[in-house]
Amino acid sequence: MKKKKLLSLSLAAALALSAASASVYAAPTNDVNAKVHVNKQSKATDFVVGKLTVPSQKSAKQIVLNYLEVNQAQYKLGKGAAAHFKVISEAKDELGLTNIKLQQTYKGVPVFGSVVSAHVDKNGVLTSVSGELAPQLFDKKGLKKGAQLKAPEASKIALADLTAKIGKAPELDSEKAPELVVFVNGGEATFAYSLEYSFLSPEPGNYQYFVDAKNGKVLASYNQIHEAKTSQGVVAPSGTNSVATGKGVLGDTKSFNTTVNSNGSHLVDRTRGNGIFTYDAANRTRTPGTLWLDADNVYNAAYDGAAVDAHTYAAQTFDYYKNEHNRNSYDGNNAQLISTVHYGRSYNNAFWNGTQMVYGDGDGSTFIPLSGALDVIAHELTHAVTDTTADLIYQNESGAINESISDIFGTLVEYHANNKPDWLIGEDVYTPSVAGDALRSMADPTLNGDPDHYSKRYVGTGDNGGVHINSGISNKAAYLLANGGTHYGVTVAAIGNDKTADIFYRTLTQYLTPSSNYSHYRVATVQAATDLYGASSAEVASVKAAFSAVGVN
Repeated sequence: MKKKKLLSLSLAAALALSAASASVYAAPTNDVNAKVHVNKQSKATDFVVGKLTVPSQKSAKQIVLNYLEVNQAQYKLGKGAAAHFKVISEAKDELGLTNIKLQQTYKGVPVFGSVVSAHVDKNGVLTSVSGELAPQLFDKKGLKKGAQLKAPEASKIALADLTAKIGKAPELDSEKAPELVVFVNGGEATFAYSLEYSFLSPEPGNYQYFVDAKNGKVLASYNQIHEAKTSQGVVAPSGTNSVATGKGVLGDTKSFNTTVNSNGSHLVDRTRGNGIFTYDAANRTRTPGTLWLDADNVYNAAYDGAAVDAHTYAAQTFDYYKNEHNRNSYDGNNAQLISTVHYGRSYNNAFWNGTQMVYGDGDGSTFIPLSGALDVIAHELTHAVTDTTADLIYQNESGAINESISDIFGTLVEYHANNKPDWLIGEDVYTPSVAGDALRSMADPTLNGDPDHYSKRYVGTGDNGGVHINSGISNKAAYLLANGGTHYGVTVAAIGNDKTADIFYRTLTQYLTPSSNYSHYRVATVQAATDLYGASSAEVASVKAAFSAVGVN
């Protein structure tokens, strides 16, 4: 968190496949009532909804693959399109539709960021296909020859570049074996090695690299320290489940679950998923640190406050997703929630290191202990939800949507817990000597210098292409949808927090894909509202108005 606007409350980080596209509706290929959304630049379809196929007894996977094969020209895929996809996941959604997510491949190699999400109803009818694919790979000169560089050489190149970038060789906690991918950028495509390096010294990092598999050139690199992955897991101590009390960062008293044995009270909640665990870094920079242990199950010491809040707010975020969206932890599969507090000295940051949350104490001026804000914790853990669903690329417009989704649910969790709820982000821990300010305002993003309309979006390269800056566009739309109001001459009728939450959750988990931009985001959110409330509903009208009010058409 080097600057206010660049506060790194984020998880996924990557390179965007394409720039923004406008809403263009083309003639559908099957159902006369179907709607097809086409990327203005690539001229390829990125969203189609309707009765796209006839009823079938075939598997949902085969129905989707057959559709892509028949409509390969629509997607600019080339012949044999069905063979160019690998199933990522298949599951029933909350409406009983079968959701299939497919990874695009080329010659068996995954295309970075190219995923489609499709839905098949109970009658075997394909009802939607969402997501932009990399078109015309068969024509790309950069893919005419395969990899010429060996994977170990790519790793050496990336590590040398990383060492130069951070000033000294990192002390690696883990590294991911090089993976061959198709890397697409600016209309060009090449085979590249994808590599990842995780470390805490000399500074926290979880760097992603792409190295050209032909000439060894570093194509892209970025710190994705907040990207969530499945934790390897920790073992809970034996003992008895208990309920403790303690005071948080702001001095308020809370109750929370612990595990008590002959050693004392551990900050371990075994009643939620596979457990919630809170550790003490003791102002060092090693994680997870020491599992928090208290003598009497009463956590009232000042030093306890950061741990009390981290533990309690992780549980409240878990409860929100479980109770409101039937989602078991961030991955939907009861993943452990692990937190470390008192990380470093005067550390003005909070991050996800790949398997757990880490919170600094702040310097007392810019921040107080960052675990003291429920919306910060829920924001971070929502990035983990995003990473395990839409996996929005953390750059440019897809990254701004990623950031905004976390702001939206950070706020909604705060309302759900009735924890001094408002439409501000991080106000409880930011600049304690300044009353009324916050990191961001969703009601009025311009208070922090962020745009509240698409026409005013930031188009530079800073802030990873404006991921925090341009999140204000979506934040304002969400605020208007929940609360109503008139903006840029467009009046939006309020639908309340609960319906807003349901619509955005369905948008995120069912329709957004890694390369979604604002144009795709709008049609995806309209479709999510249509699924839940009907095409002619007041809710759909409000969603359309909210996006129109912020200039996304």
